[in-house]
Amino acid sequence: MVGDKKTLFDYRDLFFMITWREIKIKYKQSIMGFLWALFMPILIITSGILVKMAFAKLAGTPFTFQEVAGVSVKAIPWAFFISSIRFSTNSLISNFNLVTKISFPKIIFPLSAICSQLVDFVVASLFLMVVLMANGYGLTVKALFAFVLILILIVLSAALGILFSAANLFFRDVKYIVEVIVTFAIFFTPVFYDVKMFDKWERVLLLNPVAPVLEGLNGCLVLGTIPYGGWIVYSAVFSVALLAIAVFLFQKIEPLFAENI
Repeated sequence: MVGDKKTLFDYRDLFFMITWREIKIKYKQSIMGFLWALFMPILIITSGILVKMAFAKLAGTPFTFQEVAGVSVKAIPWAFFISSIRFSTNSLISNFNLVTKISFPKIIFPLSAICSQLVDFVVASLFLMVVLMANGYGLTVKALFAFVLILILIVLSAALGILFSAANLFFRDVKYIVEVIVTFAIFFTPVFYDVKMFDKWERVLLLNPVAPVLEGLNGCLVLGTIPYGGWIVYSAVFSVALLAIAVFLFQKIEPLFAENI
């Protein structure tokens, strides 16, 4: 791993160049520009608000801004997570000319795809933080835990992106399977709801490594708490271990890329 980091560091200029190219391609000839970074999160937030309003009506409880804030702090990281996986999965195939002709660490492609999505995430997060702070949320010391939680999510996104990008190069069906998974995964991830609603099934939902991260963000930014400490450690260990496995497998099969692309 140490040797791998040195290799990537040596190609840092190429990494930044490819990342910047991904960003420029994404917004090329776009009228709204970086406002598109808000589009997907707003769609998810709107859907979440409708679901929360339905839950509140069925339970006969008032619908508050805290409910909107809770959905929002989960929706934006979720949008980043699924976009990162989608773009990184196809990153090797969409750069087949460079994959086959130039010698450098090909892991740069899925990582660059994720970094380009990180720009959208930062734009949307800054907008959300302004709204939250204007309403008195996210102004506590506990809010600093959000940086740790986001880092866990980035590591998990990188791990899955590296694995899926390599698998998609050998089996093109992978990108379709990934599309199906990221489309329906929201129903098994607490974006629109809280895991506490499911009583004894709460632990089952928290086995999803994204769930403790999203619940933790809601806790430290909206509720002023840090719930699920043990589960957040579980999510961090799971993400780091998966990233180590992903990098190891990727480098093992990288010599076969050129003849199988």
